[in-house]
Amino acid sequence: MYTLCKLLIALFSHSSRVLELSDRFLDVRNEGQWFVMFYAPWCAHCKKLEPVWALVAQALYNTNIRVGRVDCTRFTAVAQHFKVNAYPTIIFVKGPYDYVYNGERSKEELIHFVNRMSGPPVQLVTRADSIDILKSNNPIFFTYVGKQSGLLWDVFYSAAESYQAHGYFYATSVEIAKRHFDVDTVPSALVYKERSHYYFPYSDNFERIEPAHLNETLFRWVNEERFATFPKVTRSNIHHLVQTKKYLVLAVVEENKLSEIAAHEQEFRDMVEIFVHKNKHKYHWRFQFGWVGTPELARSIAMDSLPTPHLLVLNASTNEHHIPEDDPLQLTPEAIEIFLDSIHNQTAQTFGGNSLPVRIYRAWFEAKTSLYEMWIGNPVLTTVLFGLPLGFLSLIMYSICCADILDAEEEDEGADQRHEKKE
Repeated sequence: MYTLCKLLIALFSHSSRVLELSDRFLDVRNEGQWFVMFYAPWCAHCKKLEPVWALVAQALYNTNIRVGRVDCTRFTAVAQHFKVNAYPTIIFVKGPYDYVYNGERSKEELIHFVNRMSGPPVQLVTRADSIDILKSNNPIFFTYVGKQSGLLWDVFYSAAESYQAHGYFYATSVEIAKRHFDVDTVPSALVYKERSHYYFPYSDNFERIEPAHLNETLFRWVNEERFATFPKVTRSNIHHLVQTKKYLVLAVVEENKLSEIAAHEQEFRDMVEIFVHKNKHKYHWRFQFGWVGTPELARSIAMDSLPTPHLLVLNASTNEHHIPEDDPLQLTPEAIEIFLDSIHNQTAQTFGGNSLPVRIYRAWFEAKTSLYEMWIGNPVLTTVLFGLPLGFLSLIMYSICCADILDAEEEDEGADQRHEKKE
C-alpha cells in the first residue's frame, strides 16, 4: 500500500476521479484491479473520450477498481509494456492479466465491461429473486442449469473464460431456473436475450459426444448469441459480428456530430427495428440484424456510394452482399420479408464476393476512400504526407534525367573537339 501511495503522479482533481499514472504504475499494477486509458494529448479521439472517462471514474469511485490514465508521449515505458500502438487504448488490468477493451466507448458499455471482468468467469446464482435482478440489469446473459460437473459444465466454463469480456455468464440450480425458464433438459445452457430465451441445442446422449465437437459448437453458439437483436454496428464490433457466419442485415442511416438522425431516416430505422423484433423467432438462427450510423462503413462493404437510408445484407461467409431493388424509403415490412426470404432461398441477386477481380477492386476502393477521407479531414496534412514523397521522387527522376543529358552533351562536345583537331 505504501508503494502505491508513492506513484510519481497520482493526483485527484475536484472535477474528476481519474488517476494520472506514471512509469511507477508498472511497480503497482498487480496491487488490485485497474481500468486504464492510454492516450496521447494530440489525439482527437482521446479528447472526445475524456468526459466519458471521467463519468466512468465517478461511477466506480466507491468500488475496489481504480480508474486512471497514462500519457503515452511522456511515459513511453508503460506504453511499451502494454504494447499500446493506437490511441486511445483501454485496458482492464487484473493482477498479471491484461484485457483490452474493444467495444463502444460509452459509459454504460465501459462499466458493463468492468463488472464482467472484475468477477469470476461464471457467477453463481443461489437466490430465486436474483434472476429477476439480472433480467432488469442485463439485456443479455448466459446461464448454465444443473450440477456444476460433467462435460457440458466444463465446456460452458471454458467458453465463459474466453468470452468474459463480451458477456455475462451464470450458473444456477434446476429449482431456481424452473421459476424463470421452461427447463426441459438437465444439464442445459441457455441465453436470455431481451425478454426471450434460447437453449443451446444439446443432445440427450451428450456423454457420447466428442469433447472437441461440443467445444466447437458451444463456442460458436455463444459467439452468435452474445449480440443484441438490433445493435449499433461500428468498425469496432463489425469484425465480431461477421464471425457469427450469419447474414448481417444492416439498416444504414447517417448520424451527425451530435448523434442525431434525420426524421425520415429515423422513421426508416424504427420500421426495420419493429420488423426485426416481430419476426426474430423466424430469422433468429439465420440472420443478425443491426443498424449503422456511419454510411462509410456500409459503403466499404458495398464498394459503392450508398445513399441513406438504405438496407444492406452481408454474407459473412462469402463476402457477398445483397441490396433490395425497391427504393428504401418505399420499403414495407412485407417487402423486407420477401427480400430476406429470397436471400435465404438463394434467389436474390448477389454482389461482391472473394474473386480476384473483386479483391483488387475492393483494395482500390478502400485506398481511394481512405485518401478522400484524409483530404476532407486535414487537407494540409494530406498534402504534406503525399506531396513530400512525390516531390522527392520528382527530384530524383529529374536528377537522373539531367545527368543523362549532361553526359550526352559532354560526349558531344568531346567528339566535336576531336573532330576539330583532326582537321
